[in-house]
Amino acid sequence: MSEVDFLNDAIAERFGFVRRARGSFLYTQKGVRLTDLYRDAGRAVLGWGGTGAFTMFKNVLSRGLTGSFPTCFSGRLLKAVETLLDSKRKIFVFNDRQKALSAAVVISSEGTFFWKPWSPEGVVWSSADCVIVEPPLAWTPGIFILAVLDNEKNEAALAGLALSSVRISAAVEAACARSIYDIILAVQSKSEKDWFIYDTVLTKYWERRGPYLYPKVPKEKYREFAEHCLDCAVVVSPFYDVPGIVPFGADPGVFSALKKKPFVVEKI
Repeated sequence: MSEVDFLNDAIAERFGFVRRARGSFLYTQKGVRLTDLYRDAGRAVLGWGGTGAFTMFKNVLSRGLTGSFPTCFSGRLLKAVETLLDSKRKIFVFNDRQKALSAAVVISSEGTFFWKPWSPEGVVWSSADCVIVEPPLAWTPGIFILAVLDNEKNEAALAGLALSSVRISAAVEAACARSIYDIILAVQSKSEKDWFIYDTVLTKYWERRGPYLYPKVPKEKYREFAEHCLDCAVVVSPFYDVPGIVPFGADPGVFSALKKKPFVVEKI
């Protein structure tokens, strides 16, 4: 059983199916609201539903623009990525993370990075040869944008990439572009003041780096810990090596059950 299957089964067994998802919360069939720290491995870092990207997707979809033909939305994704990375780029879309990475390292093995909001690594994105961007849309797994610095040094390698790149519909392109602008605004507006308020409970079990949560619980105890958190109405990342995310905007009281019923393990 995969980690995601484990998580889904554990939720269903306890609470039934998820009826609705908004912000940092999942609302279940049995009336229990779950606080989601997993956020679909970060694709829902901005929260579930209610974002401008969803509105954009619905608006373009209603116009029937779901094919691969050129539309007035063509090029919006490029502009969004160039704004995000503050540099001129050529972009190529892949439906697989490893394919995007393999293409990038051919161009620059030392200058390839995965973009991550609030990244603690201090990468200067504007000068990185290759940046792989996964749009913050939980409903578009399998979209990885390889953004190559548009300069003479990289020009020779770009022709081959065009043949490997996949086309996406106008509705998806417009939504991805809007999601990137949304994350740009979030990065500018959210900071330590929005994250430290949960430390009283969370730092007992995780090391927090910015909004990201890295487990202190031993790996061999992690699945047991994940189930304990579910019993406290908290959804954590099912993957030990994939960090959780603090629940932006949620009241710290959402962790009251975990505070009252701590997970006990030696040397946390």
